[in-house]
Amino acid sequence: MRVEGVQTFADLIQEGTENTVVADKLLVGVGQTPNVEKLNLEAVNVEYDAAAGIHVNDFLQTTNRNIYAAGDVCAKRRFTHFEAESSRLVIQNALQRQRNRVSKLIIPWCTYTDPEIAHVGIYVREAREKNIPIKTFTVPMHDVHRAICDTEEQGFAKIHVEEDSDRILGATVVSRHAGEMINDISLAMQSGIGLSRLGRVVRPYPTQAAAIQMAADAYDAATLNSTRRSPIREARIRPYFLNCPVIGPARGRCCCGESLRYGDFELAKIVDQLAERGILAACDGNVRHSNVA
Repeated sequence: MRVEGVQTFADLIQEGTENTVVADKLLVGVGQTPNVEKLNLEAVNVEYDAAAGIHVNDFLQTTNRNIYAAGDVCAKRRFTHFEAESSRLVIQNALQRQRNRVSKLIIPWCTYTDPEIAHVGIYVREAREKNIPIKTFTVPMHDVHRAICDTEEQGFAKIHVEEDSDRILGATVVSRHAGEMINDISLAMQSGIGLSRLGRVVRPYPTQAAAIQMAADAYDAATLNSTRRSPIREARIRPYFLNCPVIGPARGRCCCGESLRYGDFELAKIVDQLAERGILAACDGNVRHSNVA
């Protein structure tokens, strides 16, 4: 950080990339430390240190197995919503004799700047360090109709999935309502719902959460394209004409010549179904039935 005249400059360096941000003021969040030093924990054989707080295992048991801890006194991530969830976990494990692990919790966070910054799961950097193959699908908010209408076009939705599957590993959302949007992704991760299935949720139009559906659509398009089962090259909101998907008794023939109009989301799924039945050919956005080698 450096100050020149009335302006403050912050030089940011990440993975060898340097970026300079100019600001009027610089607000530094130094965090907080657990207040446990005067609890006389040594008397009950509970280990702790001044920085990390009380030492707990994955079940939130302390070094005295009859004593549990929850919240900021033991948390690596000191969020209000984690305090409540860790308290529930302690009740379940200590009083209901369950064995629920804190590592299984999906804990999102949000920084309430303008635009907001929300994240859940792992980053690309972490995936590389753990040798996890990963693919990222990014939708800029200036492509989302509701964001355009609200003149809130700054930001993006970025979703990471495990390569060769739609399992969501993490996501970052930067937008005016990122704290609300990240909930969809957190729910999907907690419930084991993949990005493709998440994209099948029908949402009201227009909403800024459409960015998530557009990312899912991009995943479907990339998957279909990589297996040569779809003519789609990119996810865009535009109409296509698709011949009637009701297939006649002979392979490669349609029962009628009627054309139906579909949006991009529906098209990807119908094309997928046709490909699975061995009937698909395409040209310039017009999908026609024919045999596939």
